[in-house]
Amino acid sequence: MDSISKRYYLEFASAFVRGSIPETVGYDDISVFRKGTETGLRLHRFKRMPHLPRVRRIIGFLRQIAPANLLDIGSGRGVFLWPLLEEFPDLNVHCVDIRDDRVREIQAVANGGVSRLTASVGDVAVKLPFAESSFDGVTMLEVLEHLARPDRAVAEALRVARRFVAISVPSKPDTNPEHIHLFSERRLSDLFIQAGAPKISIEYVLNHMVALCRFEKSP
Repeated sequence: MDSISKRYYLEFASAFVRGSIPETVGYDDISVFRKGTETGLRLHRFKRMPHLPRVRRIIGFLRQIAPANLLDIGSGRGVFLWPLLEEFPDLNVHCVDIRDDRVREIQAVANGGVSRLTASVGDVAVKLPFAESSFDGVTMLEVLEHLARPDRAVAEALRVARRFVAISVPSKPDTNPEHIHLFSERRLSDLFIQAGAPKISIEYVLNHMVALCRFEKSP
């Protein structure tokens, strides 16, 4: 493996460049990556970092589930998304984020050749533009603590999922001014139960809780 591939998610970084600079289409990944760097595209979001404990746990859960498709809510800069796509090369993923710029960046990766990836702007705490049971499952990492109505977000995630919902939230206070909730295990569990989840398991990883909910909706 070359040094760039060791340091970056090269497939997705080069796709982002192709989706942003159409004249790079047709060139190999390394050449495209270098062109993106030369032209000032921000490729640091594709840097490989040790997987965060919450990311590792949810990817391990997904290995057991083997979903065919997935909705990732609040994909942001891709801290979970790029490891997810690499780990599951046949998985179709749709990303929803409230920020237009994040969605444009993800869509550029899709336009650059990652056809199993799509993205749209949406607010899970209001209403998602998907029918019930549209996806095998929903992932939502580091989202609920930002929302004025986390109950609505959990209800929406359960509505559009067929088989599972997996989320993570901080378990300890932090200094992020955008965090407006700190969930206890009981409160987090209650959000799922009150939204109709049949059962919920909650695990602790470094400074976070991971909530895993499995079910099977009737066709």
